[in-house]
Amino acid sequence: MTQLALLPRRGVVEIAGADRVDFLQGLVSNDATEAAPGRAVWAALLTPQGKWLADFFILSEGERLLLDCERAQAPMLAQKLSRFRLRANVSIRDLSAEFAVHAAWNGAPSTEAIVAPDPRLPAAGFRILAASPLPADASEAEWDAHRLALGLPDGSRDLEAEKTVLLEAGFDELHGISWSKGCYLGQELTARTKYRGLVKRRLVPVEVAGDLPEPGTAVTAEGRDVGTMRSGQGRLGLALLRTDALGETLSCGGAVLTPRIPDWMALPQPAVAG
Repeated sequence: MTQLALLPRRGVVEIAGADRVDFLQGLVSNDATEAAPGRAVWAALLTPQGKWLADFFILSEGERLLLDCERAQAPMLAQKLSRFRLRANVSIRDLSAEFAVHAAWNGAPSTEAIVAPDPRLPAAGFRILAASPLPADASEAEWDAHRLALGLPDGSRDLEAEKTVLLEAGFDELHGISWSKGCYLGQELTARTKYRGLVKRRLVPVEVAGDLPEPGTAVTAEGRDVGTMRSGQGRLGLALLRTDALGETLSCGGAVLTPRIPDWMALPQPAVAG
């Protein structure tokens, strides 16, 4: 049965105008030309040094693009994008107050709202933008548990502004980067990280034995720091971990973390520590 949840922590930024696609194409990590009715694109805005600032789904409706983004970041995102307008024929507005953002999974939703499959994984379901909240049969917490089980990052809860590199957070495997579209802000470091094999840490799902650690709590293996806890709920979480420590016994606060590497992630399954 399809489950649908309202996501009040999500907002919407509108990019309208004749140059909207070309404008966004030169700024974000993925191919904005692929956004179309019924087809969303997941992309990130980076610093010039290739570090994460924000990520969002690009949806197309009529003569505008709608960015399904973290609501708390929407004003910042609109402001930063506006700085690059120059002579481009675009207008940029934070429309978070005018849209209700939803996620649906375990089946396709039946609605007249703006709907597109989540481009990261088929199991992630659908993204939905509506003028008002739709009847929900699942909670935001249930969606959170679903995306944690899949290993999907959730914006600033899992990524650190001006620090996180996209390949650490699965953007390659989850279809958040175009390697053929040409230049964009931060593209040089992103490409160098991939082709030189420089990824030493990954954001991975973990099973938590004990009390759920607070985000930012250090993860240790045999007394040395090997990562940090990020978001979590109950016995599931995401942690940014050194890849060479995935097979070791991992401690975080008073809990023990066990990596659960999903099939989509390009990492070998770690050996279970004895």
